[in-house]
Amino acid sequence: MKPASTTVPSGLRPRSFAWTLLLGVAALTIALAGVRSIADIVGPVFTALVITITLHPIRLWLERRRLPGWATSLIMLVAAVLLLSLFAMALMVSIAQLAALVPQYADQIADGVANVGNTLRDAGVKQEQIDAVVKAFDPGQLIDVAMSVLSGTLGLVTDLLFLITVLLFIAFDTNSTRRSLKTLGDRFPDPVAALDNFARGTRSYMGVSASFGLVVAVIDGVALYLLDVPGAFVWAVLAFVTNFIPNVGFVIGVIPPALIALLDSGLGLMITVIVVYSVINFVIQSIIQPRVVGDSVGLSPTLTFLSLVFWTWVVGPVGALLAVPFTLLTKALLVEADPGRRWALPLISGKPDTEPEPAVPAELQPEGTPE
Repeated sequence: MKPASTTVPSGLRPRSFAWTLLLGVAALTIALAGVRSIADIVGPVFTALVITITLHPIRLWLERRRLPGWATSLIMLVAAVLLLSLFAMALMVSIAQLAALVPQYADQIADGVANVGNTLRDAGVKQEQIDAVVKAFDPGQLIDVAMSVLSGTLGLVTDLLFLITVLLFIAFDTNSTRRSLKTLGDRFPDPVAALDNFARGTRSYMGVSASFGLVVAVIDGVALYLLDVPGAFVWAVLAFVTNFIPNVGFVIGVIPPALIALLDSGLGLMITVIVVYSVINFVIQSIIQPRVVGDSVGLSPTLTFLSLVFWTWVVGPVGALLAVPFTLLTKALLVEADPGRRWALPLISGKPDTEPEPAVPAELQPEGTPE
C-alpha cells in the first residue's frame, strides 16, 4: 500500500520559494535604484496622489449634489491648492521665526558646549575624546533637526507649479480612472481590490493623522505660549508636521522646544515642557489616535518604523512624512494583488489572519456583476 502523497503548492516549495525570493529582491533593488534616482519626481507625484485620495470623500459628496464632472474636478483642484498654500505659508512663517530665534541663543549654546567640555576635562577625559563628545552632542545640531524637517517639508510643497500641474491632471482624470477600475474589477478582482484597500488605508491614515496633528499642534502651541517658551508657533507647526512621522515624530517634535526652554529659563522649564508634551502626545497619539485608525492600516509597529527609515532613504523628506502610504502601496501591489502571497499579511500586520479575503468593492464592480 503506497503512502498517501502530500501535494505542496509550487509557490510554497522551499527551493521555488528561495529562487522567487532572490529574483524578487534583485528586481526590487533595481526598481528602488530607479526610484531613488528620480525622487524629485516621485515625491510630488505621490504627494498629489495622496492628497487626491484623502480629499476623495469631498468629491463623492459633490457628486451626490449632481454637480457637473468638470465643476467637481475644478472644486477639488482649488481645495487641494488652498490646502497646500496654507501649509506652505505656515511652514515659511515657522522657518523665518526659527531663523530669527536661533541666533539669540548662540552664546548660550556655545557656553553650554564649553561647560560640557570643561566638565569632561576635569574628569580626566582626553581632549580628543572631549572633542568627539562635544561634536556629537552639540545642542545646535538639535535645532538644525527642526530646521531640516521644516525646510525639507517646505521644499516639497514650494514646487507648487509642478505639484499643481500633477493635481490638475489627477483631478480631471479621476472619473475616467474610476470607470477603468470598475471595468477591470471583473477581469482582475484581486489587484483592483488591493488598490482599493490602499486607497482606504491611506485615506484613513492621512485623515486621522492630519486631524490629530492639528489638535496636538494647537494644544502644544497654547501650552508653550502659556509657559512663555519662545517660538511657540514654530514648535506648534513642527508638532503638526512630525505627527505624520511614525514612531519617532514625537521625539523630533519635543527636543527643540525643550532645548530652547533650557537655554531661555533653565532646567525647570525644560522639564515642564517635556512633561507637558509627553502627557499631551502620549494620550492623543498613543491612546486615542491608534483606536480611531483601528486596524485599517494593517502594519506592525516594527514594520512601520522600518518603513520610515527605508522610505526616507529612498525618497528623502517626503518619504518620512508619507512612509505609511508608500508601504501601503507596496503591500497592495506586491502582496494583496496576488492571492498566492496573502500568507504574508499576518506577518506584515503582526496579527493572526482572521479576516476573509478582500472582495472588489461594489462601486468598482461593473453593472450586472453580482455582489
